[in-house]
Formats: sequence, structure tokens, C-alpha cells
Amino acid sequence: MPSTYSEAVTELEEIVKQMQSNECSIDNLSELTTRSLELLQFCKDKLTKTDEELKKIFANLTDEK
Repeated sequence: MPSTYSEAVTELEEIVKQMQSNECSIDNLSELTTRSLELLQFCKDKLTKTDEELKKIFANLTDEK
């Protein structure tokens, strides 16, 4: 798995390029799709975690007023 959101997005972009190329074989399609789903889940988890952290920070700012 990638260590950052940015790395995951970069890898997803590369996979899309591979899938769109004429050189992408049907044999690789399943593997690329599986990897894409893993990366998308990683990105979703990162975004959800970041959203939760930001909500806590904003809640603390509101409580301090």
C-alpha cells in the first residue's frame, strides 16, 4: 500500500493510463481493477480520517470561544 494519499492518486492515474492504452491486455485488466479498488479504498479511508480530524479541530475552536 502507498504511504500517502498523493502516492495512491499517482498510482491510480498510472493505472488509468494503462487501462486506456491499446497495450492493456484483457489478462491484466482484472489485476489492474483489483489494485484500483484497493487504492480507492485507501484514499477513501484517508479522506474520512482527515475529515474527522478537521471536525474535531473546528469543534475545539468553537468550544474555546
